Amino acid sequence: MLAPSQRDRISVVLVSPRNPLNIGAVARAMANFGFSHLTAVSPYEPHWREARSAVGSTELLNVAKESPTLSEAVRDCTLVLGTGTLTHRKAEQPVILLDQLAPIVTRELDQPSGRIALIFGPEKHGLTREDLSFCHHLVEIPTDPRQPSMNLGQAAAVCLYELAIRSSPPAEAPGRPPSPDTPRPTSGNLDVLAGLIQQVMLASNYSPRNMQAANEHDLRLMLRRLHLTPADQRRALGLFRRILRRLQALHLS
Repeated sequence: MLAPSQRDRISVVLVSPRNPLNIGAVARAMANFGFSHLTAVSPYEPHWREARSAVGSTELLNVAKESPTLSEAVRDCTLVLGTGTLTHRKAEQPVILLDQLAPIVTRELDQPSGRIALIFGPEKHGLTREDLSFCHHLVEIPTDPRQPSMNLGQAAAVCLYELAIRSSPPAEAPGRPPSPDTPRPTSGNLDVLAGLIQQVMLASNYSPRNMQAANEHDLRLMLRRLHLTPADQRRALGLFRRILRRLQALHLS
């Protein structure tokens, strides 16, 4: 089982949850397996902290965070894991089956600065393509194809069980995760780099402004697939800042 200090570096993030009972079920599952950090991104129900289903975990809900955006919710995390089914989507990031999740998480927690977010989407449609662009991996829970979707509380319980209990890594994990001596930059730092590259693209007339949202989406995915180190991210920032200054000087001259 993960040590308490390891579980303390794992956050559960609920994107636009609608039903307080489901939120309470997630909080109860977290308490069952010793997790304590919950963030709700733009919750639909204003009284979501008062969920009656949070048996034995009301204190967890009382201290849960609320965030206006997913970007803000995961900014301090070095590994962001989205959850969902591939039934109606084509994954743009490496897919991890649920029984492959714990080893990748354990490897990330070997880093002193490693922090992990496990993200669940709204009850009606799950995480959107835009939400998943903030994720390093998509975690798929194998289900019967006749009923591929799961209740939010049940999905959280199954995933948290895998994290807390099944911690023995296999010989090889998918997605080419970094080795234990190669830390990742935080999600927030990657977003800073993506924003700077986007400025360079606009300054160089790389593409029309109406492509800005699509470019931002693709940059988020690409930077997470590259497995940059924090030093790589800082060097890239310096490089693109210098390019941007040169481009701005040309426009002024």
